[in-house]
Amino acid sequence: MGSPNEMVYIVDDDSTVCDALSSLLRANGKNVRLFSSGAEFLSFERGDVGACLILDLRMPGMDGLEVQKLVSNQASIPVIFVTGQGNVPSTVRAMKGGAVDFLTKPIDEAVLLAAVEHALEKDRIARCEALQQADLLARYHLLTPREREVLPLLVSGLLNKQAAWELGITEYTVQIHRGNIMRKMKADSFARLVKLAGKLKS
Repeated sequence: MGSPNEMVYIVDDDSTVCDALSSLLRANGKNVRLFSSGAEFLSFERGDVGACLILDLRMPGMDGLEVQKLVSNQASIPVIFVTGQGNVPSTVRAMKGGAVDFLTKPIDEAVLLAAVEHALEKDRIARCEALQQADLLARYHLLTPREREVLPLLVSGLLNKQAAWELGITEYTVQIHRGNIMRKMKADSFARLVKLAGKLKS
């Protein structure tokens, strides 16, 4: 069943296709919202919900590839392309743009449902990682300017006395900073601190 906090957006100028896809997805517990053009979708203010986007490749005005590019500039959302006239260059461009899947009409129901579930799972993982990264940055911002100087020296492998020499402070002061850093970063081991510091760079 679909989560109340997840939405499947469908953008297709063919109302028959929209209705068929939405009926299938709703019958399988998904929340669905329909749009008849890329411009309509782009002007819609999406809430902070997990989502994926089923996007028609060929539409009057703005085509699917243009919509994909503009959407990726705004925020991350997994895209599934559907088309009645797929071609290799379009497929390559779509996939390079980060599309999760590229389906040709008429669409196999099982394939579509699997693609949607895969896209939503990809979005769940991305949102979870974004929350973890935001939490990590919040912890890092608790460090004092001096602690932020000490951190990279320690995780690079320097001993306390070597880090102290680099910064022109005493080894005891480095030990104090190290303890504060471990506590503020919620690192229960030095190996964990090294791992967290690596994530700050990524």
